[in-house]
Amino acid sequence: MKILNQIRGDFLGGVVSSIVALPQALAFGVATGLGAGAGVWSAIILCLIAGVLGGVLVSGPTGPVTIILTSMILTNSFDLQMIVTVMALAAIFQIIIGLTPMPGIVKYVPYPVISGFMNGVGVLLILLQLNPLAGQRGLASPIEGIKSLFTLPVDYSALALGFLTLIIVFFTPKKINRIFPSQIIALIIGTIVSVKIGAEVPRISEISFNFPEFVVPVLNLKTIFDCIPFALVLAIIASSESLLTSLVVDSLTKSKTPPKRVLTAQGIGNFFCALTGSLFGSAATMRSAAAINAGATTRLVTVINPLILLAVLICFSEFAKQIPLCVLAGILIKIGYDIIDTKLLKVIKYAPKDDLYVLAVVFFLTVFYNLIFAVGAGITLAALLYAKRVADKTSLGVKTIQDDEIDELEKQLFKVYNYQVRVVHIDGQFFFGSATQLVAQFEEQLGTKFLILNYESGDLLDISAVFALEDIIIRLQSQRIRVMLVIKNENLRTQLKDLNIVSQVGEDNIFYSEYDAVDEAKNRIRNKFLPEEKN
Repeated sequence: MKILNQIRGDFLGGVVSSIVALPQALAFGVATGLGAGAGVWSAIILCLIAGVLGGVLVSGPTGPVTIILTSMILTNSFDLQMIVTVMALAAIFQIIIGLTPMPGIVKYVPYPVISGFMNGVGVLLILLQLNPLAGQRGLASPIEGIKSLFTLPVDYSALALGFLTLIIVFFTPKKINRIFPSQIIALIIGTIVSVKIGAEVPRISEISFNFPEFVVPVLNLKTIFDCIPFALVLAIIASSESLLTSLVVDSLTKSKTPPKRVLTAQGIGNFFCALTGSLFGSAATMRSAAAINAGATTRLVTVINPLILLAVLICFSEFAKQIPLCVLAGILIKIGYDIIDTKLLKVIKYAPKDDLYVLAVVFFLTVFYNLIFAVGAGITLAALLYAKRVADKTSLGVKTIQDDEIDELEKQLFKVYNYQVRVVHIDGQFFFGSATQLVAQFEEQLGTKFLILNYESGDLLDISAVFALEDIIIRLQSQRIRVMLVIKNENLRTQLKDLNIVSQVGEDNIFYSEYDAVDEAKNRIRNKFLPEEKN
């Protein structure tokens, strides 16, 4: 009985998720310029392969991935072989990422970068659909698209159908939407109305049941290297969305899907999509959640879903050819709206300024310049701002060592040698962001004879900090100041030894305890023992 209930739940989940997937797959395929068939075949191939290998995740073309793909397609002037090469390479990168610990790194991408990108993608998706909504040819640039709305003639039949679609997708009651998604309602009603009134509007020109033809990627080494930047971004965006969907599904099913398995399965599925000229995709949150809420519990749902889509291609391909592009544009505008991060927008006035800077930069670069550059710029800016915050908290704490026994000796020697013992604590993180500031602060420490540098953190130093430390030591030694290091962490001591910092200071000037270093400095002053300074 339990097995029968599982099968029933998976069947219902497959039906519901396919109803959600169909209009989106058609719309995304048309939006990229590869055709509606490329979108539907992507939903079939990727869902089947990634689902069977990866888990209860309904996959296919999605908004963010499609926008990246569209940008790449326009850059390569619809050269199918180049497009396939980029997608195949991106799929290989996904598989590689899935075989490494890297899936865990995705969670460290700052939220403002993700939010800025998602908001940018949502707005970009809306702007790019304004022309098809008005019966005009779709344009690659949102600015050009807005200009053409005022310069090119508007097809009022298409515009009316587009507004009808928007009314349906935005205002269908939630009770009905849960049972029968508004997007499929809009697709059916919009198509039937357009046929009944004889509207001469642009429609899906071709959607075929025939299996897509095999496309061989470009195997030229130079071309492959040229494709790497696009492929990396495509792989990262698709992987991030898949992992996010996996987290949502795990929270709904109270289970734990290994992220490595998810990405490996997605990569294999996308590789087959690439070789067939179908769209690159990812696990889809909306479709996966719809399937689970309908009762799906096993991977069987990822087999039923593509079978239903395949049946649609066989039985309803003639109907699908009649779908107006303005109706698909209305559906995509709703998808773009759903992508926008309204949660952050509600609290944006309370967000830290640094986060707002990152969000704004990523958003505007995504919409008006380049999605690939936007992601890289956002991550870089977020990292630099974080480094600045950490560096600002890093400071030097200076203590002058006083000792009654040597006080008189210091007074006698002060006029000639200016003897003084100081301990300098580095509070905070000593890394590339704080190293430059600390080097400048050490100018104030000149004039002492023994300077004990106490670095209490257990973190290893990055190469910038190592060079900065070496610079500090050289500066102090040039002033005939003996540098002593207090390093408690064995790994850090090993690192400094391997990088010749220990030899620069001298083995006899490395200590585990600050007290030992101070005592040694005192003893040297008491004994009037000042070893020859290193050059």
